[in-house]
Parts: sequence; structure tokens; C-alpha cells
Amino acid sequence: MLGLSILGLSVVSQIVIFLIETVFSLYIGAVVIRLLLGFARASFHNPFSQFLVKITNPVLVPLRRFIPSFGSVDTSAVVLAYTLTLVKLSLLFLISKGAIMFPETLLFALGELVKTIIWIYIIALIIQAIMSWVGNTQGNPLVPLINSLTNPILRPIRKVVPLVGMMDLSPLVAILGLNILLIIANNLFH
Repeated sequence: MLGLSILGLSVVSQIVIFLIETVFSLYIGAVVIRLLLGFARASFHNPFSQFLVKITNPVLVPLRRFIPSFGSVDTSAVVLAYTLTLVKLSLLFLISKGAIMFPETLLFALGELVKTIIWIYIIALIIQAIMSWVGNTQGNPLVPLINSLTNPILRPIRKVVPLVGMMDLSPLVAILGLNILLIIANNLFH
């Protein structure tokens, strides 16, 4: 009987951890994508952009009253993404370890946020590559957003890496570089 209750608690804990990780990660991802699209000066008239605005505005608009933007960086979005990451990690530590390791959590949250940004760029580059292989993407509202998002990374690489025939290798070079940054971030923040 005791084994079953411990097993039941473990299963419940795993479900709660999964739900916390999923819900927080999706919303943090939405905030970070909105931040990156704003930084890239992407069109916010796009249906996907409008979706991001609608789900993030309820929290970002009140924050903007207290936290001003600095240049093209939406500081309130940075603060929100970091705070949500900090809350997510605190809850996960509390459930898995029974305590919040506060000084370490501050650093882990920064590392998680950096890794989230890197992963967003990697995924956007992969989607962009797949969409270019598919062919006719005219009228797809995601194409201009992904182009806007990845252009700040690809533009400097394209100046150095020439076209090979008809092939643009700059997304591959960018993905390799981002994976190297991911390895560095994993070692710095863990």
C-alpha cells in the first residue's frame, strides 16, 4: 500500500511538472517571439503577429506603464519573460527538490531564457529552409514573419558565405553557429 501511494505521488508530480513546463514554456516562447519580432521590426499586421499580441497584451500593457522600452528593445517583454522563467524554475525546483534554490535559480533563469532565444532562431531557420524547399509559399502569412525574424542573423552571414550554385548555405552556417552558442550556454549556466 505504501509503495502505491509513493508511486501515485510520483506520477502526480510528473504530471504537474509536465504541465508547468509546457504551459510556462509556451507562454514564455510567445513573449520572446513577440520581443524578437519587434526587435526585427516585423509587420504586426500579420495574423500570427496579431495572435501573439492578443495573448501577450493582457500582461505586457500593464507592465509597460512601469517599465519603459529602451530603443528597439521592449524591456517589459524581457522582464516578463525572465520573471516567468524564474517562476517556472522555482515551481519545478519546489516540486522536484522540495525547496527553491534562490541564488542558483536567478542564474538558471537567465540561462533558460538565453537558450529559449537560441532555440527560437534554430526552429525558425529550419522552418524557413523547409518552406523554401516546398516551393509555392505565396500568400503564407508565416513566410514574411520568419524572414523578418531570421534576416538579422542571416544578413551578416550572407556577406561572408557566398551562394554555392543556387544553394544558400547561410541558414546552415547560422544553425551550426547557434548550436555552438547553445553548447556554450549549457556549460555556462549549469
